[in-house]
Amino acid sequence: MAETAAPELLPGTIEEIEEKTGGSLEPGYLVICWNDPVNFMEYVTHVFQKVFRWSRKKAEFHMLQVHEQGKSILAQESLEKAEHYVHLLQQYTLHATMERD
Repeated sequence: MAETAAPELLPGTIEEIEEKTGGSLEPGYLVICWNDPVNFMEYVTHVFQKVFRWSRKKAEFHMLQVHEQGKSILAQESLEKAEHYVHLLQQYTLHATMERD
């Protein structure tokens, strides 16, 4: 049986390594929920649990951030996923937007 060895580089040869550049990767998008005077805190917590499948503790953390700081960054996703989350949150009447990270 012959053993297969990794190819050796000869002196004077250059091994080319293909690198992924930042330009070839899709940038992340932030999903942001903004405070509003309409929705109750308990309702916002419930929506976060339902949409993101978060524990009550994590949902309450983000709800309080929205309430006290005016906004909370809920996720960093691809364009398609971020659009999906924003759409779902808006269906629940939450003020949600997305922006490039």
